[in-house]
Amino acid sequence: MSTATVDRVLNDRDGVRGKTRDRVLAIANRLGYFVQGADAASQDVRVDFVLPAGTNSFMTALGQHLLEEAATRPDVRARLHLIEGFDANKLAQKLYELRGQTQAVGLVGLDHPQVRDAIMALRDSGVHVSTLVSDIPISARLGYVGIDNRAAGRLAALLLGRFLPQHTERKVAVFVGSLAYRGHEEREMGFRSLLSEEFPHLRIAHILEIGDDRDRAFAVTQELLRNEPPHAIYNIGAGNQGIARALKEARPAEARPAQARPAEARLTEAWPNEARSNQAASAHRIVFVGHDLTEATRRLLLDRTMDAVIDQNPRVEAREIVKLLVAAVKGAPEPSYLPRLQVIFRENIPEP
Repeated sequence: MSTATVDRVLNDRDGVRGKTRDRVLAIANRLGYFVQGADAASQDVRVDFVLPAGTNSFMTALGQHLLEEAATRPDVRARLHLIEGFDANKLAQKLYELRGQTQAVGLVGLDHPQVRDAIMALRDSGVHVSTLVSDIPISARLGYVGIDNRAAGRLAALLLGRFLPQHTERKVAVFVGSLAYRGHEEREMGFRSLLSEEFPHLRIAHILEIGDDRDRAFAVTQELLRNEPPHAIYNIGAGNQGIARALKEARPAEARPAQARPAEARLTEAWPNEARSNQAASAHRIVFVGHDLTEATRRLLLDRTMDAVIDQNPRVEAREIVKLLVAAVKGAPEPSYLPRLQVIFRENIPEP
């Protein structure tokens, strides 16, 4: 920018567009340059994001998008904190530590008394807090950015109900990261509800908690296939790669087609009798539905290990929560936003 433009802004004179004025004031503030008459709208905003650590590919992508979105705004300084995903004590401790260190916090958190108390303590210290992906519906939080998780669970049930044969009893295994995540609990409730309403012939035979860990998902799926193979799997959270690995290893080589076959054939094909004796009862292809389009689930859709992925767009969620938190700090109203659900099949995988 020209010296004259900067001079007009610093001396609060007319002749400068609002967007340009905001940029100059934000940079001046970042450099520590005192600007007469600068108000909260022109100051840098300190934002912290708290996400679960681990092997969850979706959370890894979400963290990257949060930092990238914050970096596009000259008035935002952002930090990312990764906490053991299912430890309410560690999560609450981190939230308490952020008092006095930040102006706004976005978190993916457990719906737990310790966490709720920490959110209220942040609110009381003047920090704006918004939940992300999984809600904690208390008055202390500013808003929620994420999908309707109960609707997501109902959608998964509808997909399995349409994939599997009608009016024939079938067993379904449900994999859960943790029901301490309200989002996972809501998905399970929605899934169970729609099965009861429209597909009573589909029975939930197992609910397996895997902590969103792909290695545990692999071990649990192996044991399931040995003892009581289901006709379908719904994975509520992360761990798709572990489930898929077990399914692939269990399928006899001669049952792995070199080229794609129609969906009808895939859903009814029988495994040969030479399969492992303990898995002889699973003489069918297991329908597999999960969440979140990542590089891993893209590959699993392409090789037909997964049949459908229910996606929420982490880039959109990152954009919306940054907008929500920054607006709150600056005293501007910004409504919460519920991203749309999208079902991804092999034939409509979007470009990365």
